[in-house]
Amino acid sequence: MSTPESPPARVPRHVAIIMDGNGRWATARGQGRNAGHRAGIQSVREVIRAARDLGIEVLTLYAFSLENWNRPRTEVSVLMSLLEEYLEKELDEVIAHDGRVRTIGRLDRLPASTRRAVERAVARTADNHGMQVVFALSYGGRAELVDAARRIARDAELGKLDPESLDEKGFAAYLYAPDLPDPDLLIRTGGEQRVSNFLLWQIAYAELHLSDRMWPDFRRADLEAAIADYQRRERRFGLTSEQVRPGSGTSEPGAR
Repeated sequence: MSTPESPPARVPRHVAIIMDGNGRWATARGQGRNAGHRAGIQSVREVIRAARDLGIEVLTLYAFSLENWNRPRTEVSVLMSLLEEYLEKELDEVIAHDGRVRTIGRLDRLPASTRRAVERAVARTADNHGMQVVFALSYGGRAELVDAARRIARDAELGKLDPESLDEKGFAAYLYAPDLPDPDLLIRTGGEQRVSNFLLWQIAYAELHLSDRMWPDFRRADLEAAIADYQRRERRFGLTSEQVRPGSGTSEPGAR
């Protein structure tokens, strides 16, 4: 990512990915949609390895949205089975690299066997300190905000919170994973150009990279290309270019 003569390239701390295109990938090959979902597992495996090698601290993968529950029952069942299979087969490698598995979303809607597999993975890696892999499962950005608002309302009713004192930092503390840094880079595969209800609060200042590559074809080189694109960006956070240039005395929040 950088030459020996150049300073170390700026690596995003947190990369979030909307993994899109499995169904269209399969259809283009005359196969059923589930073949695309299974092929996408290899991309998950390779992208996690590549992100770890690149020094990314947090990788959040949009694995299953709340809206996905409306898909055909057979497709949902296959997706749940693939998640269980992935966690069973890949967890040892994650642990070997001190990785930590986390989840965000309304997990109570997951089938019992899937929920148990997820809970085991989270528990087995809870004390690890390497890259955090966050699976967004049964997740929706609007639902996360609603859930946060409900918890805030309950705390206010119990006298634990003064609503007049609530600011952005205080609100963010009620999100699913408030300890995580906001994504620096949001990647969407599959050629679509929307955020699909993903991390609506957290991506307020994320850099967006839209890839035409379908998720089953997305590999290390594609992730590196997205990061190289990110490194060419000037992240101003509402400031001027002069304020964020080296030597100006102003640094970029959440970047390194």
